[in-house]
Amino acid sequence: MLYGGRSAEHDVARAGAVWAAGSFDPARYDVLPVGITTEGHWLLSLEVRALLAAGPDGLPKRFEVSGTRVTMLPDPGSRALVPLEPGLPDDLDLGFDVVFPLMHGPYGEDGTIQGLCELADVPYVGAGVLGSSLAMDKVLMKRAFAEAGLASVVWRAFRDGRDRAAFVAEVETAIGYPCFVKPANLGSSVGVGRADDRAAFEAALDRALHYDEWVIVEEAVEAREIEVAMLGNEELETSFPGEVVPGEVYRSYADKYERQEARLIVPAPITGEQAAEVQRLARIMYASVACEGLARCDFFLEERRIDGSPGRGYLANEINTIPGCSPTSMFPRLWDWSGKPRGVVVDRLVELAFERHARRTARAGRQR
Repeated sequence: MLYGGRSAEHDVARAGAVWAAGSFDPARYDVLPVGITTEGHWLLSLEVRALLAAGPDGLPKRFEVSGTRVTMLPDPGSRALVPLEPGLPDDLDLGFDVVFPLMHGPYGEDGTIQGLCELADVPYVGAGVLGSSLAMDKVLMKRAFAEAGLASVVWRAFRDGRDRAAFVAEVETAIGYPCFVKPANLGSSVGVGRADDRAAFEAALDRALHYDEWVIVEEAVEAREIEVAMLGNEELETSFPGEVVPGEVYRSYADKYERQEARLIVPAPITGEQAAEVQRLARIMYASVACEGLARCDFFLEERRIDGSPGRGYLANEINTIPGCSPTSMFPRLWDWSGKPRGVVVDRLVELAFERHARRTARAGRQR
């Protein structure tokens, strides 16, 4: 189990790992908990391992990233952690069968860890390299949505170093104010800013560029936030939709993880027809970025525009291939309500990892 990581979502991942870890049946799973520091070092924690062996009661809100340095080699045939320093018991079995990544953002959710697992010929939970990288990059993700026929808000993309004045003018013409500015390769609302005028836009652009060289700017809408949880590879299961009611104008990082003022309404107060429609669109969204394993599909339900004219209905917002799994997150709540407690979800994710690996190892461009 990998948690933490190098991205700005390090703390969120440490909290989400507790949800999954508390779902592992100690009689069925022997867990090697590896915390990844913000510098990228892998630390195998015997303390966390002891907590997991004792069962789900008494787990902390976040796992610490501490322990003995280890690594994983991109070598097919050596499915075992390799110690980089002394400190581990001589009789500790460092072998493993499957990798369960619980990291968000770059260096974990973007195809990098997934690529390492592919090189090592190791089964892993979640989307593959392509699906992970497509879903992580909001610019390419939006293009994939459009290709699949999904409607989205009006958006524009900018890369640092290009003509900034021309981009500002383009945004003011095509989108206008208010608008939202986001780093293209990050989640948990880190680096996101709302701009109501040019000065605020310039400041939001600077902030987003601090986190990524690519930025996406989206029009502001008056809409409801509807989310659907997904499980599966080819055969998909969709939860009943839930609704997020932000505690602020938009759901910021502080609103999600610090003040926790947002309300998560499960099930969403929508009609049966609206629920069936967003579940249908979620399946299209899932396939559009080659997702597998799990995801949370997020939509805006625009019932009317800011100017009072009729809305556009469901607008594809984004897909998260390793969705937040903290106690304040929507993914576990949606499955709980839909009749799949977290232990069942985790078991299914491991099964899907082995299923996907068996399918790929039968081909995957191998020499015959």
